[in-house]
Amino acid sequence: MSRSKWKGPYTNTIESVINKEHLKKHQDNVLTASRNSEIVPKFVGKTFRVYNGKKLHEVPVTEEMLGHKFGEFSFTRARFSFKKKKSKK
Repeated sequence: MSRSKWKGPYTNTIESVINKEHLKKHQDNVLTASRNSEIVPKFVGKTFRVYNGKKLHEVPVTEEMLGHKFGEFSFTRARFSFKKKKSKK
């Protein structure tokens, strides 16, 4: 079920917690606490660090990402690949 339009997009960044002076110093890296936050136009050009359950991934935001959520760009599972067998000699 999607969020209603009149409420606007859900964005939960640590921007509200950190003071403005800290944001001016570290303008490129902003730490986000939630994977379910939606990417809005004011985030374009910044790099967010998104937690995937194990470590923080750096996600640079581009215009193509608008309207998507941060969790879509920080994968929680490792890629699977079959292991190659050793050849017999």
